[in-house]
Amino acid sequence: MKSLNFLLFSLIIVSSTTLLKFSESKTHWEDIKALKQFKQNINPDSVKPGSCVNTWNFTFDPCENLFSDKFTCGFRCDITVSKLSRVTELTLDQAGYTGSLSSINLPYLEILELSNNYFTGSIPDSLSNLTRLSRLSLSSNSFTGEIPSSIGSSLSNLQELYLDNNNLQGTIPSTFNNLKSLTKLELQENNLTGKFPDLGSLQNLYYIDLSNNEFSGDPFEFPVTLPVSLVQISMRNNKLTGLSSESFKNLNYLQVIDFSSNKINGNVPSIFFQLPSLQQLTLSFNEFSSIEAPSFGTESLQNELIAVDISNNQLQGFLPSFLAFLPKLSSLSLENNRFTGLIPVQFALKTVFPETGIAPFGRLLLGGNYLIGGIPRPLLVLKQDSANVSLVDNCLFRCPHVFFFCQGGTQKSSDECSNVIIP
Repeated sequence: MKSLNFLLFSLIIVSSTTLLKFSESKTHWEDIKALKQFKQNINPDSVKPGSCVNTWNFTFDPCENLFSDKFTCGFRCDITVSKLSRVTELTLDQAGYTGSLSSINLPYLEILELSNNYFTGSIPDSLSNLTRLSRLSLSSNSFTGEIPSSIGSSLSNLQELYLDNNNLQGTIPSTFNNLKSLTKLELQENNLTGKFPDLGSLQNLYYIDLSNNEFSGDPFEFPVTLPVSLVQISMRNNKLTGLSSESFKNLNYLQVIDFSSNKINGNVPSIFFQLPSLQQLTLSFNEFSSIEAPSFGTESLQNELIAVDISNNQLQGFLPSFLAFLPKLSSLSLENNRFTGLIPVQFALKTVFPETGIAPFGRLLLGGNYLIGGIPRPLLVLKQDSANVSLVDNCLFRCPHVFFFCQGGTQKSSDECSNVIIP
């Protein structure tokens, strides 16, 4: 009888202690459960000593012991609801964790950052339940499958989305047009296909990087509108075949355009030389055949362009002299095209004797064309190391079909090597 009473007394003490511990818990029980589940989904062999997750000891309260040796890092608790802390941020260290994502039941989560690890599998639809998310970063993992359309339809507070450097396939969901708060979109280095989506309704989006994918399209398939808030767009190394100038109208804040390494043909639109804030234009390694000059006079070319690279295309005709009148342009690369005719004296004057308030050419690359005639006289007095000027592989004085030795002793025909090289 005494033994039975002692057993009952012990059970009461243990139960009371458990209830007391639960009642004193600083972290909401659902968040504790979610963190435990998240840890269980990580491959234990990838949880290295010293990593954030390795220190998670759930015999202690997570939020109460955050940044101690029990929970050194990996999450934050910044909101208190009914005197209980809620997890608002889940940010793992770059410790090489492996595993897959399942449902993450952290309803107050605002930041989910799992980049630079080795998570695999598909991106779960259940992420759409995290309706408070403002930043979602799954960059540099090994996620596969398609981007869930539910991200666009449910995460209305999302401001930054990073899914780059994975193995994602399929198209960008049309539901992304619902992400009205989105400011940055990075999907580069995947296997995404299809047409470039129309994101014109995203009036806060200022940065887009969709480089190194499989996007395709001709001028009629390119979106009619882009966000007016856009500051930078990069789509290098895709399979685009054309650009529509209509897409870039009213982009008064656009500073950087990079469409290099595509298959874009036709004219380089004149709108690129009229955008008021554009500083960098990179269209190299495409199939452009001509540059469309602005219709107004050179005195009206008051833009911010600093660097223009349209090298390695199929540009023909004379060098576009209007480029010498862009007041801030200091780097121009038109090499490896099919330009003919003389080098405009305006290029030489801008390089050696720029007018007051006009930036000189510090980099002028015109090699690998079919330019003829003499070198403009100002370039002959160019001081060494004052500018990087390349005129090699042209036909500057003559193009006889004979072989001669070029600089460095390489034997080529004069069609392949200029007989004058500016140092």
